[in-house]
Amino acid sequence: MAEGLHRYYGGRDLHFLTFSCYQRQPLFSGPARCDLFLQILDRVRRRYRLVVLGYVVMPEHVHLLVSEPQRATLSIAIQALKLGVVRSLDGTSANPMSRKNSETWGTPCVSGPKKSNRFWQARFYDFNVWTEKKRIEKLRYIHRNPVARGLVATPEQWRWSSFRWYLCGEVGPVRINDTDILVMRIRPPAA
Repeated sequence: MAEGLHRYYGGRDLHFLTFSCYQRQPLFSGPARCDLFLQILDRVRRRYRLVVLGYVVMPEHVHLLVSEPQRATLSIAIQALKLGVVRSLDGTSANPMSRKNSETWGTPCVSGPKKSNRFWQARFYDFNVWTEKKRIEKLRYIHRNPVARGLVATPEQWRWSSFRWYLCGEVGPVRINDTDILVMRIRPPAA
């Protein structure tokens, strides 16, 4: 982990996450890639038993508001998400690679005069959300991001966001607030 970067897990907090495409290139500028990302996000949500409260896929970055997963750590779940996207785009889903290179290795993309083989920027930004006020603030930020960037006039026009679920209950490619994914843990009685 990078020096000065601290992640706080185990408190059952919500997490506001941001991660970017390599050198903030607009690698999610097409609908097919945005749809693919959301398909992989839902797969990771189920596999790691992660509750998604909000999301938005922007052309060069992603924001998520999620719970801590019941399986593994949030870092491992996000690594699986990033790697799943890269493997699906590259068609190498059956070709495992080392965890060390999995976040940044990926689909070749043009970066100036020379080609780069990276899809994701390494690491991700993680903000622990402890209060209801912060939860609402982060959801509003997520849903207003496409409007603030001038991509659409209103949040409901952006297809790759959880806003329409909150607005009218429209089911999208990622289940929102799905607590049924969680497995009840029975603790032994205190002695």
